[in-house]
Amino acid sequence: MTVGRPRIDVVGSADVPTWPEAIAAEYRARGYWTGQTFSDLLRERAAAHPDREAVVGADERLTYAELDRRASALAGGLAWIGVHRGDRVVVQLPNEAVFVEVLFACFRLGAIPILALPAHRASELTHFAAHSEAVAIITSDARSRFSFAGLADEVRAAVPSVREVVVAGEPLEDQRSLDELRGATPLPELAAKSGPFGRDLALLQLSGGTTGASKLIPRTHDDYLYSVRASAQICEQDGDSRYLVVLPAGHNFPLSSAGILGTIESGGTVVMCPSPDPATALGLIETERITVTGLVPPLAIAWLEALSGSSRDVSSLRLLQVGGAKLDAEVARRVEPAFGCRLQQVFGMAEGLVNYTRPEDPLETVIATQGRPMSPADEVRVVDEHDRDVAPGESGALLTRGPYTIRGYYRATEHNRTAFTSDGFYRTGDLVRQAPSGHLEVVGRAKEQINRGGEKVAPAEVEGHLLAHPSVLDACVVGVPDAALGERTYAVVVARGEQPTPASLRKFVRERGVAAFKVPDRITFVPEFPTTGVGKVSRRELRTLLAAQLTDASAASAAATPVSSAPTTDDSGR
Repeated sequence: MTVGRPRIDVVGSADVPTWPEAIAAEYRARGYWTGQTFSDLLRERAAAHPDREAVVGADERLTYAELDRRASALAGGLAWIGVHRGDRVVVQLPNEAVFVEVLFACFRLGAIPILALPAHRASELTHFAAHSEAVAIITSDARSRFSFAGLADEVRAAVPSVREVVVAGEPLEDQRSLDELRGATPLPELAAKSGPFGRDLALLQLSGGTTGASKLIPRTHDDYLYSVRASAQICEQDGDSRYLVVLPAGHNFPLSSAGILGTIESGGTVVMCPSPDPATALGLIETERITVTGLVPPLAIAWLEALSGSSRDVSSLRLLQVGGAKLDAEVARRVEPAFGCRLQQVFGMAEGLVNYTRPEDPLETVIATQGRPMSPADEVRVVDEHDRDVAPGESGALLTRGPYTIRGYYRATEHNRTAFTSDGFYRTGDLVRQAPSGHLEVVGRAKEQINRGGEKVAPAEVEGHLLAHPSVLDACVVGVPDAALGERTYAVVVARGEQPTPASLRKFVRERGVAAFKVPDRITFVPEFPTTGVGKVSRRELRTLLAAQLTDASAASAAATPVSSAPTTDDSGR
């Protein structure tokens, strides 16, 4: 079988909005974009450090030479089953060494992985696969009560373009095992005459989404590898670095900030953590002598509590990163004394811009801000509702563009018109204040997206699932502040006819194939939605009004306060 198709340029593609050629040329001239691919990167590291540990999983340890060989073998296996350069492949794998192997196999072949999360279910995966016209799904066998292989079959049945399901472990009928593909002829060393190239798509990531289903974020080798290199430098990664992957590996934060790819770029060792619970993770920090890891605030709080009564030796840690949501200042003050290492706040987005606090920053800056942009070429504006720059030190909406911030979502022409300014700035949806030093303090969000412990929930998506229930007339989902998670999801529902129980509604949403973190934490029934003084309100205004009422109620009492007379509320968890 011939490996590869004619070269696909992302430049000028209608699917992938790109940087104007003059700006792209400037980024190349300034050395931000080098033309190197992630496949090239691994090959170089394997040549320089063949016997150094690259990846450690629950039951295997791979050197750089072994990881490089496996990537070539698996790339050949994917080509053997008909996956070509430019084809999209949904990857849904847990935190195991195989994730890194599969990722680099796709890079070597020039296939484009779509990095789904283990929490995603049929609704999300079907959307990703259909929107991208994915040809294959790579997943794991059933190692828990949930069958990921069965989920992949469900998606294949729903999406005509998906021809193959490849399983790490035991496949179901009419699926292929990863071991079978590893036995194929390795991809020739020089598929380079037909790509991949630095300007090609490297991968598709997932947005949190604010208008329903997640958008696909196109990252090229040039822009994403620059982000990885710059992150590794700021995080002071080197060959002795041992990075613990605690958050789901497909997330942008553990993947590239500096994460898995930054550790590989530095010649360090990636250690995959199968569970983020303190017992497992603190044990791995001790036994694997971990030097750096990244957490979201709820995990940081849980680890702090666990560490106070633990005898685990975490003295190898030199850096604890916290990102994904704003870290409370009082919690931030506890990190360095408890762990005996530096705290680094990280604020970024899969669409591009990443901010870090730096080693030289004063402690108060590390505690009170979410860092400053990592690249001298990052352009940041803080604007009012009319896109006018606010006065220094005032809060406003964050706009950004630069050499690793995308110019548009994948196959989303209409959405891109509002998500980006006419001159290419990305509307992040965050409300920030910028200090004279350039450091940003996140003060809120302009977008309606709910940040539940670092996982992003689009209210419109959850509302759509609730409205599919025959006994739901209308539904509105809002985020309510929560000390542990930052926000919890609160669904306010108007029933049609006989009122369902909150538990049955939650079960209904879960069975529609959505990630568990999107299932409403609390459901309240009301006879009708409140309105403003002028009567009818838009859904955005309704969410704002309900969120204000519910936030005030949460502040006034630990118990839920009705948003109208005699509501029925359920707060019993999942």
